[in-house]
Amino acid sequence: MRLKITFKTNNEVPKQPNKHAVQGFIYSMLKDTEYGGRHNEPRFKFFTFSDFFIDRKGRLTFIVSSPERGFIYALYHSIKEKDHVHIGTHQLKITEVRKFGVPLRNRFQTGSPIVVYRNSEENEYFKLHAHLDLRFFLERLRENAEKKYSAFYDDDFILDRPIFDRLIPKLRNNGKLDVYVKVVKNGVPFPVIGSNWELLEKERIRPEEKRFYRFIMDVGLGEKNSLGFGFLNPVRR
Repeated sequence: MRLKITFKTNNEVPKQPNKHAVQGFIYSMLKDTEYGGRHNEPRFKFFTFSDFFIDRKGRLTFIVSSPERGFIYALYHSIKEKDHVHIGTHQLKITEVRKFGVPLRNRFQTGSPIVVYRNSEENEYFKLHAHLDLRFFLERLRENAEKKYSAFYDDDFILDRPIFDRLIPKLRNNGKLDVYVKVVKNGVPFPVIGSNWELLEKERIRPEEKRFYRFIMDVGLGEKNSLGFGFLNPVRR
């Protein structure tokens, strides 16, 4: 399930606010709900959010998604009571808050970069341009998705084939594949490296796999989902 949050355009606000500040905003909106302790729980957080974008009406917008309907409902009821909110040092006027569902499809594109560790112990991210190993990338996506799915549903689901059959990366304006995102936490910046994709396609989703693919569509792909990475949008043919 998803929650679209739209703000009145403010030229003083960067198009892409610091992701840690956005995460903090989400947690602050959940403070007095049953999900108020989610940020301290030593487990998957089961939500992600898109990069900010300008909608058709020229408004600053982003979307939160989660497989937990209660999470989205709690966030919706908390935010819809507000006229203004703070994200980092910026005060933003809310113009629309809308919850909605999206149909499962077999084609997706990213709404924020997918992050995969090549070596988590050394904090080394997988880089498409340097490592050029799509098999490794797909295996890490599948393993990570299976772990999150099993933790959420208490079901040891195993996908016995590649998670996607066709991939088309999104090139940056400089022709590079990887995206470097600066995240600032407690005043200290650190880079997160990921990749955006024009297309992630599964040729056929079997009936017994539908819940799995719906789950990853809502929870996000790869690492650092609750920091706003790995957001997926289903796309029509």
